[in-house]
Amino acid sequence: MKLGAFSVSLAVKDLDASIAFYEKLGFAAMGGAKDQGWQILKNDQTVIGLFQGMFDKNLMTFNPGWDQSAQNVDAFTDIRDIQAALKAAGLEAGETIDSESGPAHITLTDPDGNTILIDQHR
Repeated sequence: MKLGAFSVSLAVKDLDASIAFYEKLGFAAMGGAKDQGWQILKNDQTVIGLFQGMFDKNLMTFNPGWDQSAQNVDAFTDIRDIQAALKAAGLEAGETIDSESGPAHITLTDPDGNTILIDQHR
């Protein structure tokens, strides 16, 4: 199964302060909506999302159908197929898919309590 582009989504207290910090590490904005409390930053192939007031804790995020530059890839594993494979493997993946195609997301938790978000935008 192809999970797609990987990023870390960080729950931040002060979006502007976090952006300034990560810019000093060489990250640059590649998307987001600061007025909505989120910004996506990239340094080479490393992507981080900064989210103020949206999540309780940090997340690992996968985006099926995207590469590391948020560009569509031709062949990808649809999130519904990912969810079916996870269930077949005995993992619980959140029941948030209510359509037969298109954007959707699921969440699951690893054995150490880390949350994984699989978020398909297409």
